[in-house]
Amino acid sequence: MSAEIILIIVGAALLLIAIVDSIKIKGSSLGLVNAKLRILMGVIGVLLIIYSGYSFGLVNPQAQIEQVEVEDKLQVTYPIEKVMVISPIEGDSVNCRILTMGVYPDSHEKDIWVVLKPSDNKYYPQSDHTNTSYKRNGEWQVITRFGGDKGEAYDIIVYETDPSASEFFTTTIQNWKDVLSYPGLEMEEIPSGAVEVDRITVYLVDNCRGVF
Repeated sequence: MSAEIILIIVGAALLLIAIVDSIKIKGSSLGLVNAKLRILMGVIGVLLIIYSGYSFGLVNPQAQIEQVEVEDKLQVTYPIEKVMVISPIEGDSVNCRILTMGVYPDSHEKDIWVVLKPSDNKYYPQSDHTNTSYKRNGEWQVITRFGGDKGEAYDIIVYETDPSASEFFTTTIQNWKDVLSYPGLEMEEIPSGAVEVDRITVYLVDNCRGVF
């Protein structure tokens, strides 16, 4: 239990004692402590709660709600026969943080991963809170974050993966987050269980360096 939580509990207890002791029953209070001490306990309790709540917020900041842009969407013909990107569209100029979306056939059971390839020719797997792309009712999507220069070309590559390849991408992203360094993958590091199924090229509409 953190120190902040302990202080909140102590503060709440002091405040509760002060309040309960001040309640009059049949015209008189419990009288466990004198009035001055009761007021002091109440004030200290309130201050402890405020201070601890503020300190807890500094030590454990809440995650910022991520704002993403939805780009133009490709019209598709059903039934879907393969995994493909439907947003953004080939050749689009895109924002720094977008929702990449696609479709997949009814029979598709493998995981879907989006990997970015900018001008440095490295590969950057993308994920949100689900790691793999979110799949439902024949559609998939994943938050995609760009970090390059205005006008820079990016390949958006879609892979379908077996469990071992999915685990590799998940572990890679977590390792990068742990050290706050995102060096990218070389082509030879892409696991054999990841099979490319679609690829488009887009361009950055703004400078996205240092955005994330």
